[in-house]
Amino acid sequence: MFKPSAIALLILLLAATAGQAWFPRLTEEMNITSRTAIIGHNLDYIVGPGETLMEIARRAGIGFDNLLRANPGINPWKPPVRQRLLLPKAVLAPDLIRPGITINLAELRLYLVWDEGGARKVRVYPVGIGREGWATPVGEYRVSVVIDNPDWTPPASLRLEKPELPGRVPPGPDNPLGSRWIGLTAEGVGIHGSNQPYGVGRRVSHGCIRLYPEDILDLAGRVKPGTPVRIVDQPVKQILLDGRLYLEVHRAVDMPARWDAPDRRWNPEVLDRVLEEARGIPVSIPPRR
Repeated sequence: MFKPSAIALLILLLAATAGQAWFPRLTEEMNITSRTAIIGHNLDYIVGPGETLMEIARRAGIGFDNLLRANPGINPWKPPVRQRLLLPKAVLAPDLIRPGITINLAELRLYLVWDEGGARKVRVYPVGIGREGWATPVGEYRVSVVIDNPDWTPPASLRLEKPELPGRVPPGPDNPLGSRWIGLTAEGVGIHGSNQPYGVGRRVSHGCIRLYPEDILDLAGRVKPGTPVRIVDQPVKQILLDGRLYLEVHRAVDMPARWDAPDRRWNPEVLDRVLEEARGIPVSIPPRR
C-alpha cells in the first residue's frame, strides 16, 4: 500500500475527525519519465459521522466508482464511523500515453500530458462517461473548440427520451454542461463540466465526458483547438520495470475473458486475485515461488 508521510497522514486524520478534510487533488502536476512506474500516491482517510463515499469522493476530487472499488465491502451510503478508507490516487499510465488528452473509459480517468522545460508532465482528472446505450466512443480525435459558459441544446435523440426538455438551456446553474465545453471532432461528443457533480466517476452521461466544476476550469485553460484526444478502453494496465511487474485492474463493462502476464515468472495466485478483485489500484506482483 502506498501511503503519505506520517505528518501528512496525521493532518488528514485530524481533519477527517473534524469533518473538514482537505485532500491534495489528482490534478496536482506530476513529472513522468521512462522510469516512472506509479504516478501519485494513495492516501488513507478516516470516515467521520454522517459521511457517505459519494461525498468523500467529491471532496477528495476522485471518482465515486474508483473509491468504491478500492474499498470493497464498505457500505457506500453508511460507512462505519472511523472506518479507514483508501483514497485511490496512485495510478499506472495507460499504454502509449503521449502529449495531449488520453481518456481511459475502463478506469473513468482523463490524463492530460504535455512537455515543459525538458520534462514530461501529467495531470489526472476523474470523469463521468456514457451509460449503457449511450457509450462514449473509442477512437482518435482532436479538440475542435473551447467555449466558456456554453448554451446547451438538447439533441433530438435525447428530447425523444425526455420530451419535457426545453429547446435551449442558457448558461447558469441549470445548464448540465457546466461552465466550459471542450468540443471534440467526434460528432456530438465533448468534455464539459456539470451541474450534477456527483455523476463524476460514474457511467451516467449520454456519451459526453463530465468533469468536476473545478477540474473543467483547470483543463479548459490548458487545451486549445487541435489538441489530440485519444479515448481508449483499457481495463488492465501493466508496467514491467526493474524486474518487477505492476498491475492495475478495473472492472470494465466488457472484461477480457483472459489476460496473460508478460511471462510465466509471476505468482499465479496473486495474479488471479488481483484480476478477480479489480480494485483499480496499482499492485506489485511477486515472482513465482
